[in-house]
Amino acid sequence: MAKVLMKGNEVIAEAAIHAGCKYFFGYPITPQSELVAYMAKRLPEIGGLFLQAESEIAAINMVYGAASAGVRVMTSSSSPGISLKQEGISYLVGSELPAVIVNVMRGGPGLGSIQPAQSDYFQATKGGGHGDYHIPVFAPASLQEIVDLMQDAFDVADRYRTPVILLADGMLGQMMEPVEFTEKQPVELPKKDWATTGTRGDGGPKIVNSLRLDPAELEAHNHHLQKKYQEIKEKEVRYEMYLTDGADYIVVAYGTVARIVKNAIHKARKQGVKVGLIRPISLWPYPQKPFDETRERVKAYLTVEMSAGQMVEDVRLAVNGKCPVHFYGRTGGMVPSQDEIYAKIMEIVGGEQ
Repeated sequence: MAKVLMKGNEVIAEAAIHAGCKYFFGYPITPQSELVAYMAKRLPEIGGLFLQAESEIAAINMVYGAASAGVRVMTSSSSPGISLKQEGISYLVGSELPAVIVNVMRGGPGLGSIQPAQSDYFQATKGGGHGDYHIPVFAPASLQEIVDLMQDAFDVADRYRTPVILLADGMLGQMMEPVEFTEKQPVELPKKDWATTGTRGDGGPKIVNSLRLDPAELEAHNHHLQKKYQEIKEKEVRYEMYLTDGADYIVVAYGTVARIVKNAIHKARKQGVKVGLIRPISLWPYPQKPFDETRERVKAYLTVEMSAGQMVEDVRLAVNGKCPVHFYGRTGGMVPSQDEIYAKIMEIVGGEQ
C-alpha cells in the first residue's frame, strides 16, 4: 500500500480499524476530537458501530459491554476525559476484559489547556483507578509507529485479557506525516470462550463480573492478576536505544519529546560529547534492560519530559543509585526545544568535568 499523508488522530483511528476494531464509544475533547469524527465516518462503512456517548463515563461502560461480548473495541479521550473513565477502567481490569484506550494528553491539572503534555504518566503507569492493577502502556513517537503499536495493543489486550493504553500527546494527535498501512501476519491468540455471546445450550451461563465478595476469592483473583503482570513484564517490554554504544551520557525521553532529544544529541556530538538516547516505548512494563546495560559505565542520565517530573522516578529506580539522574521538564503545554535540551546536556557535562 502506498504512503498517505494523514493527521495523527486519524492515523490512530485508521490503525485501529486495520487491527480489527469495529466498535468505538467515545466523546469529543481537544486535542483528540478528529479521532472521534473519523471513527464516526469510517466505522459504518465497514459494518462497524460508532456511538458518541453522552459522557466519558458512559463511553467506558459501553466499552465494558462490548468487550464482554469478545469484540475488538476502543475508546479515546484526552486527559480530563481519561480521568472520568478511571472507575470503568478498573472494572475492565477486574473483569479481565480486553480493550484499547487512547489518551492524547493535554496540559493540566484540571481543564488546563489544549496544548500537548506528558503529565498523565503517573495516571497511566501506576494505575489511575482503584485496586492493585497495572495496564500495558505503549507510547509511540511517530505516526508510523502508531500504526505498528496499535496492532500490538489489540493483540496484547486479547492475549492477556487486559485493557491496553496507547499514550500519545497533543503533538502526535495534531501533526501530519506520511504513513503506510501494511497488513501484519496474524498472531495466534487465545480463544474467547469466556465471551458472553450465549451458550446455545452448551454448558452453563457465562458471567463477566468484577465483584467478589468473598475475601479469599478476591485475594486469589488478585494473585492471578499479579502472575499475569509478571508474564507481561517478561514478554512485552519495548524500547529503543539510540547512539548509546560508548556514550558517556544518556538522555531518557519518550514520545515526541524523544524526537526533539535526538536533534539535541546530534548537536552535542558535533561538540565532541558522547551522548545517546534510551526511549521507552512500553511505559509499563518499564524497560529495565537498557539501564542494566549502561548504568555501570555512563557518567550521568538526563530525563526530559513535558511534565514536572514523572517518568524520572522510574529512571531513578532503574538506575538504582549507580550514577546521577538529572531532570529537565516543561509544563502547561510548553514544548522543550532542542536548544534547551542541548544547553542542559552541556550544563551536566560541565558539572562533571
